[in-house]
Amino acid sequence: MLLPVEWLKEYADFKEDIKELSDRLTSSGSHVESINKINKDVKGVVVGKILKIEKHSNADKLVICKVDIGREEVQIVTGASNVNEGDYVPVAVVGSTLPGDIVIEKTDFRGEESYGMLCSLEELGYPDNVISKEMKEGILILDEAHKLGSDIVDVLGLDNNILELEITPNRPDCLSIIGMAREAVATFNIDLKEPNIKIENEVEDISEYLDDIEVLSDNCNRYYTRVVKDVKIKESPLWLQLRLMEAGIRPTNNIVDITNYVMLEYGEPLHAFDLEKLDGKKIVVRQANEGEVVKTLDNVDRKLDPEDLIIADENNPIAIAGVMGGLDSEITEDTKTVLLEGANFNKKSVRLTSKKLNLRSEASNRFEKGIDPNLCDKTVERVCQLIEEIDAGTIVKSSIDVYKDKKEEKTINLRPERVNMLLGIDLSVEEMIKYLNSLDLKSEFDGEVIITTIPTYRLDLDIEADLIEEIGRLYGFHNIESKPLVGKLSQAKKPYSMIIEDKAKFVMQGLGFNEVMTYSFISPKAYDKMNVEEDSELRNYIQLINPLGEDYSIMRTTLMPTMLELLSRNYNRNVKSTFTFEIGNSFIPKELPVRELPMEKKVLSLGFYGDEDFYYLKESVDKLLNRLGIEDVEYIREENNPIYHPGRTAKLIVEGEVLGIIGEVHPDVCENYDINTRVYTGQIDFDKIINLANFNNQYKELPKYPSMSRDIAIIVDEDILYGDIEKVIKKHARDLLEEIKLFDIYKGDQIPEGKKSLAFSIKYRSYERTLKEKEINKIQDLIISDLKTDLDGELRS
Repeated sequence: MLLPVEWLKEYADFKEDIKELSDRLTSSGSHVESINKINKDVKGVVVGKILKIEKHSNADKLVICKVDIGREEVQIVTGASNVNEGDYVPVAVVGSTLPGDIVIEKTDFRGEESYGMLCSLEELGYPDNVISKEMKEGILILDEAHKLGSDIVDVLGLDNNILELEITPNRPDCLSIIGMAREAVATFNIDLKEPNIKIENEVEDISEYLDDIEVLSDNCNRYYTRVVKDVKIKESPLWLQLRLMEAGIRPTNNIVDITNYVMLEYGEPLHAFDLEKLDGKKIVVRQANEGEVVKTLDNVDRKLDPEDLIIADENNPIAIAGVMGGLDSEITEDTKTVLLEGANFNKKSVRLTSKKLNLRSEASNRFEKGIDPNLCDKTVERVCQLIEEIDAGTIVKSSIDVYKDKKEEKTINLRPERVNMLLGIDLSVEEMIKYLNSLDLKSEFDGEVIITTIPTYRLDLDIEADLIEEIGRLYGFHNIESKPLVGKLSQAKKPYSMIIEDKAKFVMQGLGFNEVMTYSFISPKAYDKMNVEEDSELRNYIQLINPLGEDYSIMRTTLMPTMLELLSRNYNRNVKSTFTFEIGNSFIPKELPVRELPMEKKVLSLGFYGDEDFYYLKESVDKLLNRLGIEDVEYIREENNPIYHPGRTAKLIVEGEVLGIIGEVHPDVCENYDINTRVYTGQIDFDKIINLANFNNQYKELPKYPSMSRDIAIIVDEDILYGDIEKVIKKHARDLLEEIKLFDIYKGDQIPEGKKSLAFSIKYRSYERTLKEKEINKIQDLIISDLKTDLDGELRS
């Protein structure tokens, strides 16, 4: 926000210099980002009066002006077409300087000497984006007489300071000159001087021009209107144009400029309609019809839907409420009767429409932050006052005001001891009341609490803590001394779930996996890339209302897409091998459409490509679960999951429950992700891991008796799983089994097609006696026999 300091002084007459003003406003919460001036080294430019204009004898587009600059008369040749005899104009005489280090010299224009130049606003340093169309096309004509020879810097206030402020979203009342004046008044303990709004002459009655205001939508809380007749559309007085330009707004015409002036003054956006262009004598505030179109002031057709709030006449939309007016009802040179609108619209409705249409305006910027509805009548009356003062029209008597839910002042009780306790200071009740009253928060002490009345424009004050913050910022947070913390210390303790998670991460990192963190939002196309069936539960995802883009438009129901995207990215950047894991949330809706928060299911996702294979994946999962105290994990072949290879995938079963799935990613899925190598991944329910984890370890004394080892190599069908063989071994070895280790898998020469050779090392031990060869041989024979019978296995010689 741009804040012209001279304008601010009309309402808060502080004496401090600009540096102190900036520092004090910043320390009280209104951050000053910079101090600016329009003047960019303009020197020596003075006020002159054109005495005589003659045509140039050798140039059709040039004229010769005799200009009185007070101390002398000078001849100036110019191509400006808007000059007339008697005009007061800025004159850059010989030796003066203009922005850009331009030094004015005597110049010969086709035989006629020019001793200076007449200046436009742009040549005096005003930004191009705030200069009106009329002003761009010629030199600046001063609209009143000034002392000849006066410095133009003083006349136009080019050296006036302009503050650039960062206003926080919770303080929409500060997006105005008077709002900032209230802050200055409280900061410097001075009086606020608000405009005394009074209209001298009113004629006729509004009922002769307008029958009714009909508000059909809850998105409009108040609609206040007045009518101005006999309007004379012309350029605004120069003082008004300069004020707008200093605040960053381009002047248009006197009526529109006044509405913008009052918007900057009070923070309430206003609009003026050409009443004679409306169809009928009624204004209707309603939601748009599906496909309804309005041509806005920027000459663009905007297609609307029922989510958009509009202002309409009896038949057609004439404005998008709170965003921009319509071109068909704009104020033009032919306008004679004006309808003034001061309204209060729902901030969410304005924001959604503005964002959807990609249409930002000064009005929408204010409405979407929230505005006091009690400003509507005051600001429209202020516009009428200024119209009358500059003789731009005649005010029609009375108004129409539709106010659905009148906003009243509220009170908040403030405990003085709470103020001092939270801020760590020692203020008296009287000092607290002084700070609050300086902000127009009328306060009185009833012996126990300070009862504070909150003005309706302070939308940010709701609870006691808000008032404490107000006192703190005026006292100066920088003035509060640092103190040690006071209170009882309690030992922080991690939740059990986090202990398990930290342990799992430690183990995974020890196994050579790198932890990653990915977005919870994915694209719905990810399920197509993974070849997930159309009726799969994985596709029951939650769509975001306001996504960053299509690639982040839904909440993931599995971590598989983000893992595959990560592996694909590394593979296509020529990373030789990648081993990663993530413990993150998947989001499972309880019902669709969503009526309550989804279930957040914690999942351990791991994946890799490189030199290792499925058995390394299984071994890694085994070691992890073992370190977490989870035993007796059963691996069951999974053939019906389209994401995985049907022959190299297994479900993890613990205590009859499915814990997760691990396996080699299906080649078709790898191709969809541009990966031309084998990829192995796993998705394990981490919530179940937390429930199953057991750290109650029981230790045994070191064995006194030696172990006995046997190796066995068995040829079985390719689809026989390691777990199937392990079951047979455990069945016969029972308590004597200390360890089973698969140390070789072989296919090729001497092994029939469709078969594989698995070699195991089996270690036997008893903690009570020395084992005998005879009993171990018997167990081995039983194992070999069952492998032949149950699995059609053949002992490899």
